[in-house]
Amino acid sequence: IPKDVLREYEKVYPFGWLGVLSRTKPVSPELIYVKHERGFALCSLRSQVLSRYYIQVPLADKVEDWSDDAFWAELKRRLPDDVAGNLITGPSIEKSIAPLRSFVAEPMSYGRLFLAGDAAHIVPPTGARGLNSAGSDIYYLYHALLAHYQSGDDSGLAGYSAKALARIWKAQRFSWWMTMLLHRFPDRVGYEDRLQQTELDHLLSSETAQRLLAENYVGLPF
Repeated sequence: IPKDVLREYEKVYPFGWLGVLSRTKPVSPELIYVKHERGFALCSLRSQVLSRYYIQVPLADKVEDWSDDAFWAELKRRLPDDVAGNLITGPSIEKSIAPLRSFVAEPMSYGRLFLAGDAAHIVPPTGARGLNSAGSDIYYLYHALLAHYQSGDDSGLAGYSAKALARIWKAQRFSWWMTMLLHRFPDRVGYEDRLQQTELDHLLSSETAQRLLAENYVGLPF
């Protein structure tokens, strides 16, 4: 896509996720999202014998800075006492740090070139929208190509970029919102800290806010 046509939007967050995969029983059958004064944490699972855990770390941190023992100790500090007490630890099978960023490229088509998935957009993993967003791109593009080859109708291809981007920006908004809600920002103090806590309190007390979160977390229709 020519530079005078391409528009790129990006936000880089001042932290990453240190993730550990371990051959241990998950601490919970459901995902656990943690907002803590020391930083975000997430408990997830791959199977009944494989667990995946994440903690927020500064961008300057390296994997070799974190031994398995140091990771488990920090994770326990951030978990509620009842959850930390049930946490089963063990050697890591895999350990990595993923920087968090948001990115969108517009347009998602140019001539006979069509972009989809990570080639056009990236979201921080907080909202779990990455694969879902790529899936909606492919859904739109599949039906547009089907119409082109079966009936010569190019309206779907012509409208692909605008249609895909309309949904992508909603996924971007949700992922940004979840990231801002649950992470500790090094330059955010006082007023902004209180706003963040008030936003979380509102979510916990409002059924309307909870329905809105559920709608976006499950994935908007496409």
